[in-house]
Amino acid sequence: MKDTQLIHNVFVSFIVSAVVFLGGYYLLQHKNPLPLMQTGQQPALTEDQLQTPPTNSSVPDIVEQVIPAVVSISISADVPVFEQYYEDFWSPFGDFFGNGFGFQIPRQRQIGTERQEIGGGTGFFVSPDGYLVTNKHVVDQEGVEYTAVTQDGETYDVEVVAKDPSLDVAILKINADTDFPFLTFAETEEIRLGETVVAIGNALAEFPNSVSVGVVSGLSRDIVAGDGFRFRESLEGLIQTDAAINRGNSGGPLLNLNGEVIGVNVAMAGGSENIGFALPSDVVRSVYESVAEHGEIVRPFLGVRYLQITEEIAARNNLDIDYGVLIVRGETRGDLAVIPGSPADKAGLTENDIILEIDGQKLDGSKSLAALLRTYGVGEKITLKVLQDGEEKEIEVELEKAKND
Repeated sequence: MKDTQLIHNVFVSFIVSAVVFLGGYYLLQHKNPLPLMQTGQQPALTEDQLQTPPTNSSVPDIVEQVIPAVVSISISADVPVFEQYYEDFWSPFGDFFGNGFGFQIPRQRQIGTERQEIGGGTGFFVSPDGYLVTNKHVVDQEGVEYTAVTQDGETYDVEVVAKDPSLDVAILKINADTDFPFLTFAETEEIRLGETVVAIGNALAEFPNSVSVGVVSGLSRDIVAGDGFRFRESLEGLIQTDAAINRGNSGGPLLNLNGEVIGVNVAMAGGSENIGFALPSDVVRSVYESVAEHGEIVRPFLGVRYLQITEEIAARNNLDIDYGVLIVRGETRGDLAVIPGSPADKAGLTENDIILEIDGQKLDGSKSLAALLRTYGVGEKITLKVLQDGEEKEIEVELEKAKND
C-alpha cells in the first residue's frame, strides 16, 4: 500500500454528503432586458388528473396541461448609469498656437443606478403552496433580486429556500394566498431510451414558454459543466436528450407524455447540436422532499476524501485490485483523508484504506461512492467491505447528517 503515496495532484472528492457533480455548458443566459411574453394561467393538474394521469397524450395536450406550472425566473440588479462629459485638457503648445489652444477629453461618470434585468432561467411548481424547483446556478448570485413570472404574466418575489452544494438544484418559495398549479415527478426507473420527451423553458432568457420535442438519447451520462469562466462542477447520472435546449432553459422541466417530470434541464453540450442534459427526477424529488419536510436539505455524511481506482492506477501502483475507492488526503495539509469525528472516523477507517463495496455493491466506477450514499438516509447503517492493511474486512458505519455550509 505504500506505493499509493505516489498518487499526487489528483482530484479527490470530499463526501460531505451523498451528492455528486457533472457538466457541459450552463443554460443560464445573461442578457440585456427584454419584455417577457404573457399568456393565460389555469391549473396544470386537477385532482382527477393526478389520480388518473393521461397515457401517451398528444404533445399539444401535454403542453396545454403543464405549461401553467412553468415559470420564467428573472434576475434583476441595480446597475450603474453613466453619462459622458468633456474635460478640458491643457496643452503645452497653447502659447505657440495662441487663443488658449487645448483639448477636450471625453470622460464618463456615474450618475446613479437603475434596476435592470440582467439574466434569467426557468423553474416549475412542485406543490400548490408555492414551492419551485430550478437549478442552483440560476439563483447563485449575490446582490440581485429573483422574481418568477407565471404564464399569465403575474410576477412574484421568490425566496431562495435551499441550494444543494453538490447537485445543481435549488428550491424556491413563493408566499402568496393562492394555490398554484404544479407538476409531479415520474419514476426514474421507468425512463426508457427512445421515449418521447418535451422540454419547456425560457429559451435564451427572451422567449418564455418555449416548447421543444425530442427523445431520451442516453441515460446515466457523466459530464463536467461550467459557466464558461472559472466555475466548473461534475454531474453524474444525467438524462441525455435531443430536444432542443438553449441557454435560459436551465431549471425547466423535461417531461414524458404523461405530463410527468422525468428531469430538470441543466446543461447543453457546446459546439454540438441537440445534445442536452437533465438531472433525473429521483434526485431532484429527494431534494425537494427534504426541504418540504425539514426546511433544509438533509443528506447523509460519511466523511472521507477518496480517489476512484482504475486499471491504470492499479497497474502504476502495483495494487492487487482494480476497483474500489482509495481513501486519500487532498492537495493541502489541511485536507485530511478522514474527517475527524465523522462516521468514517468513528468506524475506524483510515488513510490508504480501499473501500471495495457498499452493502454488496462493488465500487467499480459505474456509480460513484457519493451517488450510492445518496440513496441512503441519515441514521441508516451500511456495511462497507474494506481492504485495510492488506486484509479484507467488513465494517459497519452509521451515516450522520451532513452540515449545510
